[in-house]
Amino acid sequence: MPLVTTKEMLLNAQKGNYAVGAFNVENMEMVMAVMEAAEELKSPVIMQTTPSTVKYAGLDFFLANVKAAAERASVPVAMHLDHGSSFELAMQAYRTGYTSIMIDGSHESFEGNIAVSKAVADACAPSGIPVEAELGKVGGKEDDLDGGDDNPYTDPNQAVEFVKRTGVNSLAVAIGTAHGVYKGEPKLDLDRLSEIRKVVDIPLVLHGTSGVPDETVTECVNRGICKVNYATDLRIAFTKGVEAVFEENPDVIDPKKYNAKGKEYVKEYVMSKMRVVKSVGKAE
Repeated sequence: MPLVTTKEMLLNAQKGNYAVGAFNVENMEMVMAVMEAAEELKSPVIMQTTPSTVKYAGLDFFLANVKAAAERASVPVAMHLDHGSSFELAMQAYRTGYTSIMIDGSHESFEGNIAVSKAVADACAPSGIPVEAELGKVGGKEDDLDGGDDNPYTDPNQAVEFVKRTGVNSLAVAIGTAHGVYKGEPKLDLDRLSEIRKVVDIPLVLHGTSGVPDETVTECVNRGICKVNYATDLRIAFTKGVEAVFEENPDVIDPKKYNAKGKEYVKEYVMSKMRVVKSVGKAE
């Protein structure tokens, strides 16, 4: 089917008390892996790219891969710009054909974040393309994304004002997660999430989920998270698959052979996370 937006997808998740997995894809094999997992489990799915991934090959290259996969699929697929770093990049993704846009103004002041998030939301609204923003800062470092060291959590009262003034369609919240690889087990402020859910009516998003225990992610979904991002662990899975081939046969020269194993590992990982966020069968 054609690509869809994330608007109805996330509203359905909110009503149904599940979340949609959003998986960062770096190459064709990862796109294929995510798509096969979604088809097999009849799950809606979001594929997304960060600014550094876009810089590597271009918005149009990644969109073309995901669009081709979606057109072969029977489940809803959205293409999302993850952590859009500027108004300009957000507009480039919008014009290229991405069906969901994130503008990350979390490194700005509160007013600066409102200004850039509202500008993107206003620009995308006439075409019905939903916009995600972030309030608070997800810590750690992944790609070119640096959350800093202070990691201020999302304030529920600020979240109400932010959503009202920006008109964004979904909100990424900071409750203790971090990008990249965790050095220890993350401690999430689940009560804060519940407080945000009580006062904010748009779908909530959880970033920095790679490495968070599955049961904790499921509890976040139970408390109102509607979109869960996975990035670092997909890269790790793909790399482990490729390494496994070379450990068995160092003389392999056909990229299809080692990439196929990487794809297999990513598919297995994605399927496991679709079960965690409770999206299995939600596309039926």
